[in-house]
Amino acid sequence: MSVLTRDQSNSEARAAIMQSIRAHLAESAKVDWDHVTALAIVSDQAQATPPVAVSPVAAFRERLESVGGHCVVVRNEDEAAGALADVVSGLQARAVAKRIALSDAPSLSRLTSGITADHIAVCPAAADLFNYDVGISTAQAGIAETGTLILEAEKERHRLVSLLPAVHIAFISSDDIYLTIGDALAALGGGDENSLSRAITFITGPSRTADIELTLTVGVHGPKELYVIVIDDGS
Repeated sequence: MSVLTRDQSNSEARAAIMQSIRAHLAESAKVDWDHVTALAIVSDQAQATPPVAVSPVAAFRERLESVGGHCVVVRNEDEAAGALADVVSGLQARAVAKRIALSDAPSLSRLTSGITADHIAVCPAAADLFNYDVGISTAQAGIAETGTLILEAEKERHRLVSLLPAVHIAFISSDDIYLTIGDALAALGGGDENSLSRAITFITGPSRTADIELTLTVGVHGPKELYVIVIDDGS
């Protein structure tokens, strides 16, 4: 009977982990990214060809959906309220939206007037938020190149509402979607980085967590579903 030494055991465990990583990377290499339109980034010093015009809203929607989020683009607040009602109805058909938490954004009182649930509350206590199925908020900015939402804590009490319930629904104006993170942060700070909120949350699709073996799990450290309703009035 052979007995493995500690060094041999560690070596075999290391080899198994590396083999798992190589296998997962090989699977990732098979993903077809041809459907994702690349954003043109051209430096000021070298503009051999003019950059292709890209709609920030279209790019944002494509990036968000590519990472598992859902995005609906509407033309005004009435359509936004209707889109929210449709999303909530779909969730309730799966018994997912019995308790709904809202942030304190003033616009949500209008946008959520058409939805019903067993319980709807504005900014519940942090300990109670674990018992809510859906959190609804607005977002202060979006990043088109990654499909990311930016939430500023000092603009709205939405940090926990957006993080603790299993489903997050966010409203954002098309005017607040920027091509890059630099553009978004510059707009939020008004040119002064010191004017940004002390707590800023970046949300790119549903929450994802992977262990050392690259086994991906959705919804462990945040919402497992994300819906974004973009209000694009054409301005």
